[in-house]
Amino acid sequence: MFSFFKKKPKDQPVSQPALEPESAQPAEPASAEAPAPEARTDAPAPSPVPPQKQSWFARLRGSAAAPAQEAAPEVVPEVAPPANAAPVPTAEPEFVPQPESVTQPEPEDEGEIVEIPVPAAEKQSWLARLKAGLSKTSSSLTTLFVGAKIDDELYDELESALLMADAGVEATQYLLNALKKKVKEEKLTEAAQVKAALRSLLIGLLTPLQKPLVLGRVQPLVMMICGVNGAGKTTTIGKLAKHLQAHRQSVLLAAGDTFRAAAREQLTIWGERNNVTVIAQESGDPAAVAFDAVQSARARRTDVVMVDTAGRLPTQLHLMEELKKIKRVIGKSMPSAPHELLLVIDGNTGQNALAQVKAFDDALQLTGLVITKLDGTAKGGVLAAIAKTRPVPVYFIGVGEKIEDLQAFNAEEFVDALLS
Repeated sequence: MFSFFKKKPKDQPVSQPALEPESAQPAEPASAEAPAPEARTDAPAPSPVPPQKQSWFARLRGSAAAPAQEAAPEVVPEVAPPANAAPVPTAEPEFVPQPESVTQPEPEDEGEIVEIPVPAAEKQSWLARLKAGLSKTSSSLTTLFVGAKIDDELYDELESALLMADAGVEATQYLLNALKKKVKEEKLTEAAQVKAALRSLLIGLLTPLQKPLVLGRVQPLVMMICGVNGAGKTTTIGKLAKHLQAHRQSVLLAAGDTFRAAAREQLTIWGERNNVTVIAQESGDPAAVAFDAVQSARARRTDVVMVDTAGRLPTQLHLMEELKKIKRVIGKSMPSAPHELLLVIDGNTGQNALAQVKAFDDALQLTGLVITKLDGTAKGGVLAAIAKTRPVPVYFIGVGEKIEDLQAFNAEEFVDALLS
């Protein structure tokens, strides 16, 4: 069967076997990948395939029955750019520069007024303690109108009593002149009527100091507490924290009194009582403590931050400059802060309290006062001096160590306790 591989003599002609008809095969499509090469005239012609070979390949193709190959997908040739063409940059996402983190003042809302809920029985008890605390001033004023005649002697005694109550010269002169005018215009003849006229004048003088503390204006509301040594700043902060929690406010405390270890411990104890976080450092810059507290409150979305500061006298100028620095640093952490600058005053200091208000207000621009320790030998006339000379609002007054002993200032209640 393999006879066609045998050599034949050169002189004998090769017999051509009968060719079997080739099976019709479809023409293979020309490849689209490369164009057909051009025919060369000088190239030698390819040698023909012998018919035996063609027949054998035909039979081999028919027996293999290979599956038809799928046409290759059309490939789009890439066009190379010219040599002198500029490189085309790859497309990158557009970078939009973000503005620097410039903190803007927080918009202030109307907020919520702090009203300390006190049952009626406790309120009566608190007013009784307030009257007891102001009994020294009250006794000297009320005894003047018992069976007294409306004359110059009464006015002289009233002037002395007001000065002894630390009302100050300006407030005393204002009250006396207004009282004399009222008595003359209304033609008052009884001592009780004069006392009632004095009461209305005192209420009118002190009412501008009656301003509530408003919450919820910004978040967080930053309150900076300052005052002289022993005025009761730390205790006041602890009481205020309790009242703020009653108004559904989250509170954070900053122990800015880094000079006195007992102050940090005392504030920490108040924080544990009220379940309030306290930011403190054993030593360091109080301004840094205040800055960290405000940043922490902003991150936690705390409602109120109260920053305690070390006690100092207004005559200690270097310490007063430190207070200004704390205020500036708080302003860097939050441009609109501090929102409240409170001065805590000992009610027993008399006219010295007025000097403190002037000095701290000149340095910090106070927004409110807290009068404490009105449960002893306090002379309540100093509020009249403050109202006439430097009318900074009085947010709260305190008559004891208990939390409920710190109440919002009410001018009418205060005057009634002063003249009862």
